[in-house]
Amino acid sequence: MNAHTFGVSGRWRCGPTCPGLPTVRRQTGRNFMTFTRRLFMALTGATALVATSVVAMAQELPRNVRLVIGSTSTGGDTYQNSAIVADALAEHLGINIKVDAVGATEAFKALERDSRGTTLMIFHDQSYLGHLYGRQGYEDPFAKYKIGPTVAINPGNAYLAPKGSKYSSMEAILAAAEAGEKVRVAIQPGGVSEIGFSAMKNAAKLRSPGSEENIVAVNTGSQSDKNQAMWDDLADVINGSIQANEQFTQLPDDDRKAMEFVWITARPATLEQAPEQGMGDTTRDELLKYASPATSVPLSESDDFTFDKEFFFLFNPEMDDAIVKQIDTALAEIFEAGEIQKRQKESFFIPNFLPSDEARAHLESKSETYKKVISDITGG
Repeated sequence: MNAHTFGVSGRWRCGPTCPGLPTVRRQTGRNFMTFTRRLFMALTGATALVATSVVAMAQELPRNVRLVIGSTSTGGDTYQNSAIVADALAEHLGINIKVDAVGATEAFKALERDSRGTTLMIFHDQSYLGHLYGRQGYEDPFAKYKIGPTVAINPGNAYLAPKGSKYSSMEAILAAAEAGEKVRVAIQPGGVSEIGFSAMKNAAKLRSPGSEENIVAVNTGSQSDKNQAMWDDLADVINGSIQANEQFTQLPDDDRKAMEFVWITARPATLEQAPEQGMGDTTRDELLKYASPATSVPLSESDDFTFDKEFFFLFNPEMDDAIVKQIDTALAEIFEAGEIQKRQKESFFIPNFLPSDEARAHLESKSETYKKVISDITGG
């Protein structure tokens, strides 16, 4: 039979002399080739879309972020400032950020282990001061990590004494050292605490060479440790902050935890940006009495020592630059909105956002300045 028929399978069959056979074969081949090419293009496009999505995901902060800080205290200014920033960033990006007060050494270790953006860090000038002082566990942060944006200044870095103490002013402290008395100062070595302590020793030396030996360090840890050193009568003076310690200055004189300010290291121009009502029950004008020039801690014959404590992000050096940009952009938008500044000032922080590139240049310059200050003070 030469005519085309349907076979058992139901498929089209044609005899060898079927005139439609070549046409059917050519058409089927073109259709098959077209289908295959379309399928290949579709699969390729889908693969590219998936790959693009994976790359995009890798360039964004994950859903859950751990924000480690260089303090073990949840009552100090590092935790307070970091919590404000973390809350604002989490809300803006729709992610979860948990502040973890693990201390400097553990924070640096955690940061080194994680390049995915799951772990970020906030700390302050101690990040580089610890290196300048040669403290164990502190490497040059500008060489070791990516420097992220600055977020705030704490104008409240302070030194305090027990209320009613004979060391209730810097003049009294320097006079006691000149008279041969040992004045014990509780600090956390290798950072903001120590640079103020070094400035005290330098001021004693300028006043009466040799008396600087009577300004003695009591090395402790975070703010709670320094407070406890005072309460246990292991220190006559402690490093603290307006935010963490103002509450203790309001206690009655006979309370063993009562303190009073003796020195605030901030530049007066920085402190003057704080709210007029001050912090707690202490007004800004009252606080300015403990800062230069009202309270003088000479750096030289013509200049007082001052120091602003700045907070900033640090990132793993291998973290994707797109994540850095995401954080910079988010914080720029947050600070543009203006709500975070209100929260910061309520806690007596001075808003101070600089994106990562600007922050790095600023902090490197500041590091070089205090490198010289430390060298001049210590004679090293």
